[in-house]
Amino acid sequence: MPTLVLTLNDRIADRVRRADYRDWRDKVTAIGGCAQPIRLFGVWQLHNLDSTKVFAHLDGDVMVPCGNRRASVCPACSDRYAADAFHLMRAGLAGGTKGVSETVAEKPRVFLTLTAPSFGSVHNRPTTAGGKARPCTGCGAFHHPDDPRIGGAVDPGGYDYEGAVLWQAHAGKLWHRFTIALRRALARAAGLTVREFKDHARLSYAKVAEYQRRGLVHFHAVVRIDGPEGSHDPAPAWASVDLVEHAVRAAARSVLVEAHRPDGTVLGLTWGEQVDVRPIRAVAAGEVEDQAGAVSDARLAAYVAKYATKGTGARDTPDRPIRSQLDIDHLRVSDHHRRMIQSAWDLGDLRFYEELNLRKWAHMLGFRGHFLTKSKHYSTTFKRIREDRRAFRAAETLERLGLEADSVVVVNDWAFVGSGYSSDAERELAAALAERLRAQRQRKYAREEDTHEPAAAA
Repeated sequence: MPTLVLTLNDRIADRVRRADYRDWRDKVTAIGGCAQPIRLFGVWQLHNLDSTKVFAHLDGDVMVPCGNRRASVCPACSDRYAADAFHLMRAGLAGGTKGVSETVAEKPRVFLTLTAPSFGSVHNRPTTAGGKARPCTGCGAFHHPDDPRIGGAVDPGGYDYEGAVLWQAHAGKLWHRFTIALRRALARAAGLTVREFKDHARLSYAKVAEYQRRGLVHFHAVVRIDGPEGSHDPAPAWASVDLVEHAVRAAARSVLVEAHRPDGTVLGLTWGEQVDVRPIRAVAAGEVEDQAGAVSDARLAAYVAKYATKGTGARDTPDRPIRSQLDIDHLRVSDHHRRMIQSAWDLGDLRFYEELNLRKWAHMLGFRGHFLTKSKHYSTTFKRIREDRRAFRAAETLERLGLEADSVVVVNDWAFVGSGYSSDAERELAAALAERLRAQRQRKYAREEDTHEPAAAA
C-alpha cells in the first residue's frame, strides 16, 4: 500500500484535535510561546509547616522558558529580556523605581558611543542630513539599503581581518581601560588625585554592544556621576555635563591595548576616531531629543534594550558556536563575515592565542564580551528584577489560596527531561501563540500610550 505522507498543515490539525491539546496550549501560553522550552518532570507542593496538610499540588510535565536573549533564537524570551533591560536602564536614568532614587535624573549624564577603528575600506551607504543617499566612499556606487555588499571589504585581499578579529577579542579590555582612564580624567578635571576621587564621586555606567554591518562592535553607554555612596548620594558641585563630555573624549583618545600578531609584531589597539557624546536631559514625552540635542531617557532605555536582544547584528551570522571547519564551509553568510569567522577559527588554533578562546567565539566574529553590562551602583540588577517577578507570582498564588507566606512550606522536586518541542507541528503552533501574545501586548501598550498612562517595554 502507498505510504500516506501528511503535510505540515495536516500534522498541525492532528495535534489540535488531540485530547491533551488544551492542556499543552495552556503550558505554552504560560511561558509566552517560548521557542525552545526546557521540559521538566516532577512535583510542586504547598503544605503547612508540619507537613500534615497539602494546600496545593502540581505534578507531571511542565515547561519553563529557555531564557535566550537573542530574538533570532527565541522571540518570546527575547521580549522578556528586552523588558528587563528596559527597566534596568530606565531605573538608572530616571530613578523612582527598583530602589533607585529619583535624584539620578538631576545628575550629570551623557550618552556616548565608542567605535572600532578602520581595518580597511568597506562598502557603505552614506546619506545627507535630509536622508538622501550618497555614493559609497569605497567604490563610488549607490547602494540599496539592503545591498549585501554593505559592510563588506572593498578589497578583501588588503583588508586586515587578522587585526579586526584581535581588536574584537580585546574590546572588553579596551572598555575596562577606558573606565580607568575616565576616572583619571575626571579626577584631573576636578583638581583631585585618583586616590581622592573615590572620596568625592563615583562613576556609574551601563553599556550595550552593537555590531556594525562590517562585523565589528561599537559600544553605547550611559555615563553618570554620583556621589561617593552611589545613586542616592548627590553628585559633587564641580561635576557638570560639559566636564564629563571633555573627560570622556580625553579618556577615549588615551586608551591603548597592546596585542601581538602571530609573527610577534606588536599590534596597538585603540578606539576609532568617531566618538559621539550627547547630554541626557528631561525631554517632553513623545520626543526623542530636544533642540539642544539632549537624548530622551525613556527612548534611550528602549533603544539600549533593543540592542541588548540582538545577536551579532550582522544579518547573516550564526547564532550558535562553530564546531568544525565543515561548519564554516557550509555557513550561509557573506564572504566578509565568513573571512572574519575563518580568521578567528585559524587564530584560535594557535597556542599563542589560547587565552582568547577564539574558536569558541568564532561565530561572534571574535567578540568575547557581554552585550549588556553595568557598574555596581548604576541601578538594579537582572537578578533582582527576576526575583521580584517570582515574588509577585508567588504572592498572587498565596493570595488566591488565602494563605500567608510564613505559614507554608514550598516543595519543588523537578528533573530535566529535554528541551524544545516534540514535532514541527508543535513548533509552528507555539510560534503562532507567541505572535498572538506579542500582538496583544502591543495593543495594550498602544492603548496605554493613547490614554497617557505609563507603559512598560515590550
